[in-house]
Formats: sequence, C-alpha cells, structure tokens
Amino acid sequence: MWNQIRKSIRKFLCPESADCLSHRNIQVASETVHGEKLAQQWVSCDVCVEESKECKCDQSTQDSKTTVVNEADVEHHTEANSSFAHSVLNMIGMLIGLGQLSAPYALENGGWASAFLLVGLGVICAYTSYLLGKCLAKSPKSRSYTDIGQHAFGSKGRVLASAFIYLEIFMALVSYTISLHDNLVTVFAGTQLRLPIWAKLSTSQLITTIGVLVALPSLWLRDLSSISFLSSVGILMSIAIFTSVACTAIFRVVKANHKIPLFQLHKIPAISGLYIFSYAGHIVFPNLYKSMKDPSQFTKVSIVSFASVTALYTSLAFMGAKLFGREISAQITLSMPRHFILTKIALWATVFTPMTKYALEFAPFAIQLERNLPDSISSRTKTIIRGAVGSILLLIILALALSVPYFEHVLSLTGSLVSVSICMLFPCAFYIKLSWAQISKPVLILNVILLAFGLLLGVVGTISSSKLLVTSLKRARSS
Repeated sequence: MWNQIRKSIRKFLCPESADCLSHRNIQVASETVHGEKLAQQWVSCDVCVEESKECKCDQSTQDSKTTVVNEADVEHHTEANSSFAHSVLNMIGMLIGLGQLSAPYALENGGWASAFLLVGLGVICAYTSYLLGKCLAKSPKSRSYTDIGQHAFGSKGRVLASAFIYLEIFMALVSYTISLHDNLVTVFAGTQLRLPIWAKLSTSQLITTIGVLVALPSLWLRDLSSISFLSSVGILMSIAIFTSVACTAIFRVVKANHKIPLFQLHKIPAISGLYIFSYAGHIVFPNLYKSMKDPSQFTKVSIVSFASVTALYTSLAFMGAKLFGREISAQITLSMPRHFILTKIALWATVFTPMTKYALEFAPFAIQLERNLPDSISSRTKTIIRGAVGSILLLIILALALSVPYFEHVLSLTGSLVSVSICMLFPCAFYIKLSWAQISKPVLILNVILLAFGLLLGVVGTISSSKLLVTSLKRARSS
C-alpha cells in the first residue's frame, strides 16, 4: 500500500508526466455566498497508462464500466445554473478578505493619491478576469485556472500555474494566522496563561496555538455543504468588520480629523503588494464562469463585482486613514477604540474569519491529493491521509506565523511575489498566447504594457517587502 501512496504523491507533484496524459479539473468552495454550488468538482481522464496498467477513468465515451467507490467519493457534474445576481455575489465574496483590514494602513502610508493605484489595480484585475473568460471561450474543455495554463503553454503552463496557486494559498494562510494572533492578543489583553507542556511559549503564542487547534478539525471535513457554511460565515464576518468601522465614523466615537499625506513615493513598492492582494481571486473565476447560466454575462459580472469591491476598499481606506492617521495599525480593527461595543464585534469577527478560511483554502490541495490516491485505498484511509497532511501543513503555518508575526510585510510579500502573477501576468500571457493569430495590435500593446507594469510592481514590491521583513526580524532579535 505504501508503494502505491508514494506513486500517488509522485503523480500529484507531476500530474502531466509522459505516462499519463490526464487532466483533472477541481472546483472548490471559496469565499462565496453559494459556495456549495461552486464546490462541485469535475474530474475527467483521457488516455492514461501507468506501468502498463489501464487507469480507471469515468468517461461517457469509453467503456460503461465505472469504479465502485464510496458514496462520498462520487463526482458530481455541476449544472450551469448561476444567475447574474448569484454570480456577482459569488465574485464579491471571493474578493473580500484581508484586503479590507490593510487598505486603510496602505492608504495612510502611500498618501491619498495612492488611491488612484488602488482603483487602477481594481480596473486592471477586472480586465484580466475578462481575459480569463475569453480564454475559456476559446477552450470549452477548460474548467479551471490550471487548465487554461495547460491549453496555453502545455504541461509547463499547468505546473507553473499550480505552483503559484499553492504558494499563494500557503502564504495567505500564514497571513490569516498572523491576523488571528494579533486580534486574539487584543481580545484577551491582560490574560496570563501558562501550560507546563509548552512552557517556552508566551501567553499570546499559547492563545494563538489554541485558536488554531480549535480550527484544525475543519480540515478533516469532507462534506461540501459544511465547507460552504464556513464560506458564508466568512462573508458575514467581513460585513461585520466594515459596519463596525463605518459606525465608528458615523457616531463620532473617534473624530475623523487626521490629515492624510498627499503622496509618499518611497512607500509605494511595499503597499502595492497590499493593494494587489486585495483583488486576489482569479484562481476561482474560471469555475464561476463555468457555473453561469449565461457565460456571455461574465464580463458584466466582473465589472459590477470589481466596482463594488473597489468602492468598498476605497471608502474603508479613507475612513480608516482619516480616523486614526499615523497611528493606524496594519489591521484596522487593532486601531479601533477598545471601549466601543462594535470594536469588540469587529475583533471577534476578525478572529473568526481566519478560523473559517483554513478548510476553504486547503480544499483545492486536499481534493487534488485525495483524487491521486490509489482506488485500492479505502475511503477512511484517504480521509486519514488527507486530514493528517492538512494538520501537518497547518502546524507548519502556525510555526511560521509565530516566528514572523509581521502582518503587513508578509501580506505585501504575498501580493508582490505571487498574487501579481496570478492576477495580472498569467492572464495576459495566456490570452496573448491563445489569441495570437486574431489579436489586434492595440490590444497586444495594451497587454504587453500590463505585463511590463505587473512585472515592475512584482519585482520592486517583492524587494521592498522582503527588506522590510528582514529588518523587522533583525530588530526583534536585537531587542
């Protein structure tokens, strides 16, 4: 059995080997209102040969024989039944996340003129989501982001897209865990906690560890409706955070009399990563496109969704910067007055948000891992392997978050190093490659300019955020 597992892991890391010309399309729950509909999976297998043995594939065009599997493992083919309104809600839910916490900090540091960058990146990311729709229209068989990469650049395109997707998921979870740590410390300020088995950990580290351990069982969930429920809870938490900040300004709990600087060019490279990460949702846009009743409306869905999210981020950024000025924290909830009841609601909402994200963010990796395990392994064993791998990864993420507790620098690095590629570079490159014969010169020039701009933001942002992160680590060690 262990030889089979090792072969499966090797197959998972390199799904497009010469021995297996298969492609798997995974659609998973993200931060969506109707996550259960989007959480259905497609698995198709073309001609596949592994060590002279015929792989068991479920294809209508091949033999009618099917592999007998556990009822929980049956693949469901999602009907394209999402309306325009549902698709808008789904896309907005995908986009809203840590960006709303960091937008006020980014605007205060970059100056009010940096709001043009925030809005501009929103427009660019809306355009690149449109490009993904165009790529899917050219390749009806493609159902996922990695499928588009394969159609454009072959197996190398799929592997590269997969690597960046998993890296973004991993780094995003580190950022969520840091956010959990910071807000839990504020919620339990003044609390002293010591456990003999973890004597070397401080109270804040112990509280964070307990919080992560509470969320850890969610990684063992296999019921898609349960994961969908977590998705809906995450959206409600985001609404609670925005409402709390808005009420702080409306009821004048804090006077919005701080002056926002005009423009601070030297800080733009670092905050550009924060802005880009705010629009990171492209990896699931192909799934949303395929779930629509009328895919021709996908462009309108992108425009409405990005316009709404950009308006929310911009208004929240100006509110936070005016309310707290230079004293603003990297997470807006940490700057709000402690005596205000809505502050406590916002803090708890920020605490619960990461705890709802672990299962959602881990789902693509978990499903891919489980699909590549041998059919001879029982469903219970697959669940154990899946849960064990997820638990180990989450503990690694916890260790990194406690070792590098600098939310703004890690989030900025994630945006500049990974998200800029997924949101800007790859969609433009995919579209140019797939539409080379039909693309007009103005459109080609536009996409080349966006590639150059995205590459510039990615390089300078990565360098800047990396330097700031290293400096913070050195300062922490010296103190």
